[in-house]
Amino acid sequence: MSATVPAVVDRYFEADARRDIDAIVGLFTGDAVVVDEGETRRGTAEIRAWQEGPASRYRYTTEVLGAEVLDAGDVLVTGRLTGDFPGGSAELTWRFTVAGDRVSRLRITP
Repeated sequence: MSATVPAVVDRYFEADARRDIDAIVGLFTGDAVVVDEGETRRGTAEIRAWQEGPASRYRYTTEVLGAEVLDAGDVLVTGRLTGDFPGGSAELTWRFTVAGDRVSRLRITP
């Protein structure tokens, strides 16, 4: 990505590519919130359960298409997932809220 995107966002996609659940969970604040597929997960225990359950249901690769830092300090990443899930590919947006060197909120939407 770019030099203006916080390193924690890069680390998220690197850990996701390795399917490193411990590394992913370690990137979030203790009270972080993740919203994905209309479901909200709060705190690292629920984020771990999301990674071990729904997020690991399919094999996929992520191609980051773009990233920008928004005025509010949030980071918006657009990308394409391809894999063995229904439909085989999906364009997604990840909106990260960063607190220091960790993610405090992540919202994933089509």
